[in-house]
Amino acid sequence: MTAQTDTPGSVTTVYQVSGMSCGHCEGSVSGELSGIDGVSSVKAVAATGEVTVVSAAVLDEDAVRAAVDEAGFELVGKA
Repeated sequence: MTAQTDTPGSVTTVYQVSGMSCGHCEGSVSGELSGIDGVSSVKAVAATGEVTVVSAAVLDEDAVRAAVDEAGFELVGKA
C-alpha cells in the first residue's frame, strides 16, 4: 500500500517483513530502514510483520530489501 499523507511531499508505504518476533527485531528493522535517504519515520510491528515507512518520495524497493536483509529479516513485499 502506498498513500499520500497529510504532510505535503511525503509518502507512507506499508511493507510486509517476515521473521520479526520481538521488540528487538522491530528496532533492528527500524534502524536499518531509517538509514535510507529520505526516510523520516519507521514503525515496525512484530505481531503483524508490518513496517510502515514515511519518506520524502517513493523508495526504491531494492534499497528497502537490502536494509531489511541487513537487519536479518526478509522483505515479503508491500502489504
